[in-house]
Amino acid sequence: MAKINLLPWRAERRKQREREFYMMLLGAGVAALAALLLAIGWMDHLIGDQTDRNTYFQQQIKTLDKQIEEIKELDKTRSALLTRKEIIEQLQSNRSQMVHLFDEMVRTIPDGVRLTSMKQAGDTLTLEGIAESNSRVAAYMRNIDGSPWMGRSDLRKIENKTGSKDVDKKMPYEFSLDVKLRKPEDAQKDEQDGAAPAGADASAPAAAPASAAPATAARPPAATPPAPATPATGEKK
Repeated sequence: MAKINLLPWRAERRKQREREFYMMLLGAGVAALAALLLAIGWMDHLIGDQTDRNTYFQQQIKTLDKQIEEIKELDKTRSALLTRKEIIEQLQSNRSQMVHLFDEMVRTIPDGVRLTSMKQAGDTLTLEGIAESNSRVAAYMRNIDGSPWMGRSDLRKIENKTGSKDVDKKMPYEFSLDVKLRKPEDAQKDEQDGAAPAGADASAPAAAPASAAPATAARPPAATPPAPATPATGEKK
């Protein structure tokens, strides 16, 4: 006789499938949760590494900032030392410049001119004085222009104070000059360049008298014809 199953097997099979589905769903959820936890852990690890790098970079930046500040301080010190060096060199050059300047002032001032005041502002020298005439002032300006230490001169004013009170009658002209001083190195170069031609000119006149000396010395023997007169004088005796 054929076996007939009269139990509700479809319901049992449906329940079994439902159990299998829930088990698969639970497994998928667990796997997704595990993957999520792994991803979160990996991201935390990357963030931690980046944070450590940022901390290291910030420390290095602070170190570099300190070094930059030290370099700036060294640059300031270097600039201050260079400024002092330039000032000292300028003072050293001005020492010789003032000596030559006063020497040139004595040499360039002509007769009939007298200085009353002198002011220096940088490389500009202001001279004030009195003179006998306009030509004296012009001669003084030419002497200044020809000086190797005193540069180009500019006439600021010249006034004739004849008839005014407290005015020297011999020097009635009051004048004021602006003189552009030359740098010591330029003045020394010009002075050396001007010394060579002067030496050459001085040697030329000296050679002329030397050549003329034998000529003058050779003339007395040519003028000795009076010597035969001595026998004549002897005959008279």
